[in-house]
This record gives sequence, C-alpha cells and structure tokens, in this order.
Amino acid sequence: MRSPVVRFEIVGQDADRLRRFYGELLGWSFQGIGALNYGVVAAGEGGIPGGIGEAQGAQGWLTFYTRVPDLRAALAKAERMGSRVLVPLHTRGDTQIAVISDPEGNPVGLCSAA
Repeated sequence: MRSPVVRFEIVGQDADRLRRFYGELLGWSFQGIGALNYGVVAAGEGGIPGGIGEAQGAQGWLTFYTRVPDLRAALAKAERMGSRVLVPLHTRGDTQIAVISDPEGNPVGLCSAA
C-alpha cells in the first residue's frame, strides 16, 4: 500500500464515555490521559496507534491518518482536486500533520516525516 493508514483519532464531547464504550466493546486500554483529556490506545501486536480525546467545545470527529511521502505535495494535489484544508500543516515532534476534507466533507488526516 503506497499510503498506509498509520493512526486514528476519535474525538467527542465526553471523552471518558467514548473510552469506556470502545474499551468495553473492543477491549482497548488507554495510556497517557493528560491535561487535554486525550488517551492513547495501547495498539498491541498488529494494531495501529490512535487516541480518544475531548473536542473542547467543537463538534466531535473520527479521523484516520495516512502516511504520504511528501505532505506538501499531497496537500497541493488535494486542493487541486477540490479538497479543503481543515487543519493546516503543522509539526508535532518528528511528524508533519494536516487534515483535509474528502468529497463528502469527511476529515482525512495526512502525515509524513518532518
């Protein structure tokens, strides 16, 4: 797969309730619940990392993140295809991240090495 899914994020108004739901339903456990009420899912063998957090006044969302070789090029291509950039390119640690919309308006995360 050229651009594999490498991360997911579930965000809503009640992060504790979401973590209880997914934890009980899917057997997930969480690490590092911090000041932003964001818990990282312990991916385990064969899983991809992800997190469940609080929307902090915004509407909730579910996003998957796919790794691309060149984030700037992918953003430019997405915009040429009619996509909107929902979250501009920014760097978190050693990763560049941005979120675009698909043709239906769904958020799609893109990331690459910084």
